[in-house]
Amino acid sequence: MMKLFVPVLLMLLLGTKVSLAATCTVAVTINEAITASTTDYLERAEKRALENKCDSIFVRMNTPGGSLMSTRRIVERMLASKVPYLCLITPRGGHAGSAGAIILQACHVNGGVIATNVGAATPIMGTGEKMPEDLRNKMINDTVSWLEGVTTLRERDLKFSKDIVTEAKSVSSAAAVASKALDILAEDEADFLKKAEGRKVLMQDKAPIQVVVGDLREFTPDTRYQILSFIADPEFAYLLFMGSLGLLYVELTHPGLVAPGVIGGIGLVFSMIAFHKLEVAWGGLALILLGIGFLIAEIFIPSFGILGIGGLVSLFVGSVFLFDQSTGYTLPYSVILPVVLAIGAVFFGVGYLALKTLRLRSRDADQDLKDSTGIVTSTDENGHKGQMQIMGETWNFVSEDSLRVGEHVSVTARQGLTLNVKKNKE
Repeated sequence: MMKLFVPVLLMLLLGTKVSLAATCTVAVTINEAITASTTDYLERAEKRALENKCDSIFVRMNTPGGSLMSTRRIVERMLASKVPYLCLITPRGGHAGSAGAIILQACHVNGGVIATNVGAATPIMGTGEKMPEDLRNKMINDTVSWLEGVTTLRERDLKFSKDIVTEAKSVSSAAAVASKALDILAEDEADFLKKAEGRKVLMQDKAPIQVVVGDLREFTPDTRYQILSFIADPEFAYLLFMGSLGLLYVELTHPGLVAPGVIGGIGLVFSMIAFHKLEVAWGGLALILLGIGFLIAEIFIPSFGILGIGGLVSLFVGSVFLFDQSTGYTLPYSVILPVVLAIGAVFFGVGYLALKTLRLRSRDADQDLKDSTGIVTSTDENGHKGQMQIMGETWNFVSEDSLRVGEHVSVTARQGLTLNVKKNKE
């Protein structure tokens, strides 16, 4: 009896231990063109998976294609990943075209649900215009050699990877599975994940591991992703860049307009992020510094609140961009909004007090002028206009009395840089 009890106890203990070590899979969804927003989205998803010690990343894909530069960055990240990527073309009727087809080849396990298709990865101009023949050949040959290396690493069909680039070939997911361009043909997501689990895949260190699929933890597109998606479209990013330069030129040639400088400054940072010239985190830092600069300028420059509003917008977006990339943790709006509003309140409060002080000083200065006596230093022919010395300063004056040089006058009012005066009685 004792001999039976011990093994059973050990099995129970081991079973308890396994149940406590729950597995997880981070799930993301790509339903738009591949842009800088997609690159940032997948990078954050991978960091979330590593932080939560998840065993895999599940990517739902339905995309017409997108930026080749963004695609290259995504492929580089997948090939260097410590967590296997499981990529599925879904839902039924969806497709992975162009850049999406290339990314699928980099995934550790890929597949498509029934009635989806993949392919058509020939590089084209972002504007849809015909590409010069020499440039077209160069881009096609470069893309083919790059994709062949990725396909070889994943042990998939080389002919397919070449044809989708050189001939813009596109096939159904069923045909792609038959030609070993895709690994799995699935009925739905659950079927794909079930078939993917247990497969051996090659990681960066060339050590094969078994795919583990755990509880799905959704990493849904957030505000940061939505903002990046809006600005990252290649044509819009180009227009934003040129428009920002134009606005900054207007501000430099017509100082004091303020609005063109504020909009142009923020737009320039956005376009640099969209062009991959600034990492999202560095772009967030630039926006925060720009926002603080605008708020400081609001204290000293009469902008009717334009600098202040631009500063608050820049601070908010910069905060959204900054923290998530470096920490993998989405800073809650319950923290961002109060901080931004508190900073705005401080700067607007200081600006109000500064303006009040300036007005008080202006009233005090006017009173000092009225309490002082001035001496006429020059006049016109009638003696009703001219210049005078008062409190060690030279002022223009107008007077109903006809004045002569050397006469003493008293100030009755001030209009800008001109004083209204009258002749002192002897």
